[in-house]
Amino acid sequence: MNLTKDSIWLLLRKVTIPASVGSLFQTFYNLVDTWFAGRISAEAIGAIAKSFPIYFVIIAVGVGIGAATNATIGNLIGEKKITKASMFVAQSVIFAVVMSIIVTLFGLNASNFLLSVMGSDTTSIALTREYLDIIFYGTFIVMIQISLNGALNAQGDTKSYRNVLIFSFFLNIFLNPLFIWGYSIIPAFGIAGLAIATVIAQSIGTLYLIYKVNACKLKKYLYIECFIPKPDMLKELFSQALPIMFSMLFIGVGIFNILYFIGQFGDLATAGYGAGLRVEQVFLLPVIGLNTAVLSIGGQNFGAKQFSRIKELYFKALLFGSSFMVVAGIILFFGAEFFVSQFTNNSEAIMSGAIYLKVAALIGPIYPIFFITTAVFQALKKPIYSLYLSILRLTAIPFLSLWYVINIREGEYQDIFYTIMTTNWLMGLVVLVYMPFFLRKKLRMSFKRLFVF
Repeated sequence: MNLTKDSIWLLLRKVTIPASVGSLFQTFYNLVDTWFAGRISAEAIGAIAKSFPIYFVIIAVGVGIGAATNATIGNLIGEKKITKASMFVAQSVIFAVVMSIIVTLFGLNASNFLLSVMGSDTTSIALTREYLDIIFYGTFIVMIQISLNGALNAQGDTKSYRNVLIFSFFLNIFLNPLFIWGYSIIPAFGIAGLAIATVIAQSIGTLYLIYKVNACKLKKYLYIECFIPKPDMLKELFSQALPIMFSMLFIGVGIFNILYFIGQFGDLATAGYGAGLRVEQVFLLPVIGLNTAVLSIGGQNFGAKQFSRIKELYFKALLFGSSFMVVAGIILFFGAEFFVSQFTNNSEAIMSGAIYLKVAALIGPIYPIFFITTAVFQALKKPIYSLYLSILRLTAIPFLSLWYVINIREGEYQDIFYTIMTTNWLMGLVVLVYMPFFLRKKLRMSFKRLFVF
């Protein structure tokens, strides 16, 4: 693939499909975890759901590292600075290790407080910590894995990580029951077995990505001395990653915010929402793949100063993403009860999850605007705009709206999601109006050129 010359539609297909398939198996991985948690107890599903906003710290920092690596190396490849791009591969790994230490210390020390804020009692906190602590001890593995994947994505390679996620999915099916219930000399770890299986699968996947990076074209200039920390490069990665990390953290804060209000309606409502959230992730996969594609393609074209291709990329990705989510929303709306019932047989939890999924189906068509716009901000090395968008869309506006609806207007459980739907559609329309002005200024294009393809 030539990310600066090939057809945009062709590139979207070639980069998005492997990324989406990989994300599909990553989501299947999470669904398998949720299914096995349901075999332990409904409380275990609730524990996994409540762990997600805290576990999301790992995801947020990892996405920041991966996106910064992708954008930085992609820009350098576009500028034909291959030697410097190779240096950034090594420096990104160093950066990932440093950040993993910080994240691990945070997770081990802040979990009790955060879980108590979400309404967990002592028993529920202890159950959730059995899972979370092991996940945080393995943080350095996933951070290195994401760093290596960012370097591969910058070159248009989304297939390697897809292979990792497919392999991890099948390995997880075998490892989960082995460590949950034990066998032979392996003791039964219960919910902690889910985390042990995850760490083992991630370790094997990381070894594979090390092999793939060692075989890519950047390896030609990748020497052992490249791994000596270089403050100026680490600073550049940090400046790119930090806004993205905080943008992603605000997604976690947003989920934390939602769980805070859902928690007022009981643990079964939380369990239903947790199961529904897993199902929704499946239908968002092509949009997540588009995010990766837009970042990879946009990064190289920005470095090569192919500005007309960036605006073409943005509008075509929006068209594809929103069209897909309309179709997905119809399936999600009419199959809501069936999907949730695959994870639990508790009627109250099924009803709670189905309510969420039906409203989520109505929100779906607006989601691509946020995913794709965020990718464009990152590709154009303006990640701070992603942070502004996340603060408004995921924390400030939803929290104030939900506080008013639930605590002042005494709203019901379903009103939480109707409020989220309203705020998302309003923010999406605002972003659509704003983006032509942003692209016009950043790409130095007239409005006439901006809307001609």
